[in-house]
Amino acid sequence: MHPTRLTAAVTALALSASLATVLAGTASAAPQAQPVPPGHGKSLALAAADTAAASGLDELRHGADEELVRTSVTPWANGLYYAAYQRTYKGLPVHGGGDAVVLSDSSGKVRDVTGAAAPALRLSTSAKVTAVAALATARGQLAAVESASAPELTVLLKAGKPVLAWHTLVVGRTAKDLPSSLDTYVDARTGKVAQATDKVRHADGRGYHNGNVTIDTAASSMTDTSRGSFKCGGQNGSAYTGSSPWGNGGANDLVTACVDIMYAAQRESNMLKEWFGYNGINGQGGMVPARAGLSEVNAYYDGTKTTYGRNQNGTNQLTGIDVVAHEYGHEIFDRTPGSAGSSNENGGMNESTGDIFGALTEHYANNPNDTPDYTVGEELNFTGNNQPIRNMYNPSLINNDPNCYPQLSSGTEVHAAAGPQNHWFYLLAEGSNPGGGKPNSPICSGGPSSVTGIGIQKAGKIFMGALLLKTSSWNHLAARRATLTTAKNTYGATECNAVKAAWNAIGVPAQSGETDCGGTTTPDFSLSLNPSSGSAQPDTSVTATVNTSTTGGSAQTVQLSASGAPSGVNVSFNPASVTSGNSATMTVKVAAGTPNGTYPITVTGTGSATHTVTYQLTVGTTTPPTGCDDTEYTYQGTLASGQAAAQPDGSYYYAASAGTHVGCLRGPAGTDFDLYLQKWNGAGWADVAVGGTAGADEDTSYYGTAGYYRYVVHAYSGSGAYTLGLSAP
Repeated sequence: MHPTRLTAAVTALALSASLATVLAGTASAAPQAQPVPPGHGKSLALAAADTAAASGLDELRHGADEELVRTSVTPWANGLYYAAYQRTYKGLPVHGGGDAVVLSDSSGKVRDVTGAAAPALRLSTSAKVTAVAALATARGQLAAVESASAPELTVLLKAGKPVLAWHTLVVGRTAKDLPSSLDTYVDARTGKVAQATDKVRHADGRGYHNGNVTIDTAASSMTDTSRGSFKCGGQNGSAYTGSSPWGNGGANDLVTACVDIMYAAQRESNMLKEWFGYNGINGQGGMVPARAGLSEVNAYYDGTKTTYGRNQNGTNQLTGIDVVAHEYGHEIFDRTPGSAGSSNENGGMNESTGDIFGALTEHYANNPNDTPDYTVGEELNFTGNNQPIRNMYNPSLINNDPNCYPQLSSGTEVHAAAGPQNHWFYLLAEGSNPGGGKPNSPICSGGPSSVTGIGIQKAGKIFMGALLLKTSSWNHLAARRATLTTAKNTYGATECNAVKAAWNAIGVPAQSGETDCGGTTTPDFSLSLNPSSGSAQPDTSVTATVNTSTTGGSAQTVQLSASGAPSGVNVSFNPASVTSGNSATMTVKVAAGTPNGTYPITVTGTGSATHTVTYQLTVGTTTPPTGCDDTEYTYQGTLASGQAAAQPDGSYYYAASAGTHVGCLRGPAGTDFDLYLQKWNGAGWADVAVGGTAGADEDTSYYGTAGYYRYVVHAYSGSGAYTLGLSAP
């Protein structure tokens, strides 16, 4: 039995509400479907997202040895769900490209897909360098190492080329005694560092006391178990101990510094939940711990903690609301899909994200000791001239930072590169001429004559939603597209047009395929395949269902076509065109003499827009095994090693009375296939019977009460065709 592998494999198997949705092969019959279980809205959304990922819809295209594995789900307003996917190659995670996000709704429609570009992968997954040797190389980059994660074998996309590499995070100090957190990839063939990116993000300045405030702590230590054991203490990593009231209000008292830190971080966490419906800093209710008392003019986030030092003159600690919220803004950027990238543009947007969450937290906290504004570190007096370190409404006022996107270059320093997105956010929130004592904001050349703001809370929610569409190739162009998608689906045309105007005002151009801010009548459709792969011997054929759905406007005619089929393979559709919302049968006929191999076939749907999905055809595999003739229903499919499939037909069945459920699995010789019978418990699928021997064949028998059931077939090791037989009460 292999529970760990099963858990990973079925993460992407969602409940489908329709037995007509075919996931892996055809059935001779099907048990009774009956009504949909409670909670089906989320299940429909995830089923649609998973089907899009498996089908390779548009930007989700991937090769035969690759999978998109769902890694997180974030619920959103209006019944929307963001599902993030990690690309894998022969079971190894792929970093630096190929990751994706699908936005879908509770009716089972895909609203948007976004994916980081990645080339077709082909490389050996056999490492010549051991994990121990790779870790030693990674640790050798730093003069002093505080911690290092266990190396994980991955595929790194470097300059568009795949490199087999060991991945580890090394935290410590450089030879110049500077803090460092190196996200490191060591080439698993040569043993050399292939790529190392410092995750430390700095914010220079000094902090101040927020007055008498309420914070959440344990009775005798500065820990907050309600937020994932968040804690604050000194440089040794231990939480300060004592009792309430914490601190003495002194400018350089470190317990007082932790009061400021915990106050700001907790307000930020509350703001995310109350304003945006997002579960805290890391999306799971928690945040990294904090350390005060760094004897440097610095504050930073390194992927494992936030750290705060002092100002230039040593008269205050760097614990202001916007400084603390800025550092935890880096964690938000790091923990949302796509994580943090390595380019200057991506780094500038990371810095801007910190600034935006600093402004949002100030406005949410509305502390009289720190009037909400759109400047960064305005009370720090870092350079002695009483100036902030960044300005969001007019970035050029500080160090002549760029206001406009066209001013950026690959050499723009990351803090300066925060300017354009900071400027965009102010324009979206407040507008170019907000009045009420708020500063005016300039518009870049070629922009609109003016921009009307929508308020900081709406602007913040749109920005947060866009981060949930982030991929590893995040840049200003992708952010424009993501914020438009979020604005339209969260609010509507007015807010969407305001987002567009703000991007136009800083010179970020319109993008192909971006959301139309017009009414909800803009026609569009989605496309999927079930199954998305199949196998056939020469001189035989295999079929799949092409499903379409209307995602905008009225139903429309969708013309179906195929390309990329190898010589000797013919693809036809019946019917050749469908009205969106209907399905067609795709028949792939393999002629005698067609060489064995795996071939990607692109299926295109053409209507008011064009969408593509990918069918993986394998020629020359063995036919599905036999041996389950005594069961009522028979299902067949093909799985690659590590994959899983839900049956019947990617869905579930309903048993109206108590009785015995019999499962019979016959897998390809020499493999290890497992069988799981699961029952819906009102919140999720729970295993009730398992066939988990180290072989290809499994048999299960379970006596259960009435309810919803499904089988999951898991290819623990080995690939090929299988047959599943089942009998139900």
